[in-house]
Amino acid sequence: MDRRRFMAGTATATAGALAVFGGASPSSASEARAASAASGSGSADSAGDHVKGVTAITQVFGAGQKLVAVAVEYDREIDGRTLSTSTFTVTDRTVTKVYTNRSADLAQRSRDGRYVIVELSPDDTAAALWVTGQGSGTPPTGGGTGGTGGTGGGVGAGGPQVGDTTPGGTIVAAKATLTQAGAVTTTRGRQYAASATALTTDAVKNLIVDDFRQFTFDDPATGQTLKYNLFVPRHYNPRKSYPLVLFMHDASVVNVATEGPLVQGLGAVCWASPEDQARHEAFVLAPEYGAVVIDDNYEPSTLFDATANLVESVAGQYGIDRDRLYTTGQSMGAMMALGLNIRYPDLFAAAFIVAGQWPEAQAVPLAKKNLWILVSADDTKAYPGEQAITEVIQEQGTKVSTALWDGQSTSAGFAADVRAMTAQRTPVNFSAFKTGTTVPSGSTTSAHMGTWQIAYTIPGIRDWIMRQSR
Repeated sequence: MDRRRFMAGTATATAGALAVFGGASPSSASEARAASAASGSGSADSAGDHVKGVTAITQVFGAGQKLVAVAVEYDREIDGRTLSTSTFTVTDRTVTKVYTNRSADLAQRSRDGRYVIVELSPDDTAAALWVTGQGSGTPPTGGGTGGTGGTGGGVGAGGPQVGDTTPGGTIVAAKATLTQAGAVTTTRGRQYAASATALTTDAVKNLIVDDFRQFTFDDPATGQTLKYNLFVPRHYNPRKSYPLVLFMHDASVVNVATEGPLVQGLGAVCWASPEDQARHEAFVLAPEYGAVVIDDNYEPSTLFDATANLVESVAGQYGIDRDRLYTTGQSMGAMMALGLNIRYPDLFAAAFIVAGQWPEAQAVPLAKKNLWILVSADDTKAYPGEQAITEVIQEQGTKVSTALWDGQSTSAGFAADVRAMTAQRTPVNFSAFKTGTTVPSGSTTSAHMGTWQIAYTIPGIRDWIMRQSR
């Protein structure tokens, strides 16, 4: 993957966060290093003269995007055996691993190359690049996070309402400053001495996020314009037919950068990971809403219908299997997923509903759908709301599997939970995290938001979704 230049503006309370992924020039410091190396000036053993570029590497987690590594590119191959965690220091960060590679990428083991990868602890406070009002730093004025039991789509007095454009989150620019504190040795035995010169990242590689492209959809039916992100399978063949997953974000992502749905959590990018694509090649579609689409009045704006029209438009442009269109969303996005399955019952083959709700009086059409519902038992609005919907589904004669899960379970534990539920072979699965298990000790994150920070880390649910067909 080519490295992408990155520029970011500072977010404000009124304008929200701005993060632009694309064409920025190298820093003057980088140019100076290159010029010095070309001219042969300076000490032959000075590390700064041999550094060609410094790339920040980001990765998306359940709680959002984080800066997890820095790749230092040298002019010659570096001997990885000479490196340790004390070879580099990074301002305000904890260095956890240092090794060589042939590209600016994370790796399981060292391979001699021109890149030195300095991995950083994702638990560092300074690692977070997605910031909201729920335990991830100081948010901009506004909200849209849903509170302790809210849905993030306009819950309770003072919550965001339909049409509200106040961002509930901020995208922070990915930057790091590091120093080569120890000697670095090339594979030919030449030593680049330690240097006090601070090196600042001049490029950013956003893992998986950079694999999405950004577009704009002008909907003639509603008059609405939707910005959206689209992942196209790496080996796309127009003669083949592929499934498509629609992910819809919560209200905290309203009116941030187009890439907002990709960096605030795993809801979109998990389906595009190399691991998921190896099992299920699929398109991934993630709109970015400029305003709140739906709140607890359950009367959506025209962006709701524009979303259905966007799905139809994208499906018509590519080789997409119309019998394998899937939808998922969290909070406001989960509400939209439920509503879309009710208003457009023939559009989607299956839906993954994460911490959402809908009036049970309208829920009868859901009895004919393939659904996986996941919510926290201490989410005081979404949990009873989903229970009420499930009762309606069961009253229609549809079989539903139910289970309580430990939100702090291991990957193997979740895999076993999924196997136990899918073994019942029901069209609707309702799993709930036990009270108190979605929020880490000492965290200010709500159980509501904690639900989706875990939900999209469970690959077995995604595998089940991908097996469904209309």
